[in-house]
Amino acid sequence: MKIDDLAIPASPACTAALEVATAYCSPALLNHCARSYLWAAAHAAAEGITFDPELLYVAALLHDLGLVAEFDSHTVPFETAGGHVAWVFAAAAGWPAERRTRVSEVIVRHMWDRVDVTEDPEGHLLEFATSVDISGRGADRFPAGFRAEVLERHPRLGLADEFVACFEDQAARKPGSSAAGAVRNGIAVRVAANPLDA
Repeated sequence: MKIDDLAIPASPACTAALEVATAYCSPALLNHCARSYLWAAAHAAAEGITFDPELLYVAALLHDLGLVAEFDSHTVPFETAGGHVAWVFAAAAGWPAERRTRVSEVIVRHMWDRVDVTEDPEGHLLEFATSVDISGRGADRFPAGFRAEVLERHPRLGLADEFVACFEDQAARKPGSSAAGAVRNGIAVRVAANPLDA
């Protein structure tokens, strides 16, 4: 499998999502979002999972906007804040209400422990892909050549330290959030052991 086998939809919404992520995310976080789509799409291809590429791409590019200063919320978890931002984005893109809700759901659910692929394929794929990229869980399902190609095109750029710092900040300010739970459950150790950073 090659990156070029994984089609990124040529839609105005996808172009705009990349523009938004580029404007607001750090280079490391932007590359994480891009890799998340690639891991998700590659996993779907390998497992025969049917999904909506535009919906997944937009969700992948916007899923961590709740971590950036401009969209961080002091009242809700970062994934919920990101889901709200994505809903507004989707409204501006002209998506119908149901599709706006779906992109928000996919982003919120990426922090779940597991998402049932039969109930929400895009949510399942983003949850799986972000776990691959952050902790390395499931990275061995991809051929070494594909992993190397993804990392060469979208290098990690110190994501591990930046991401752990973001989660620790979220945990300190929002102790009941999923980020706080991840910190209590040792996310820093899992991130440090990620084979993608080896």
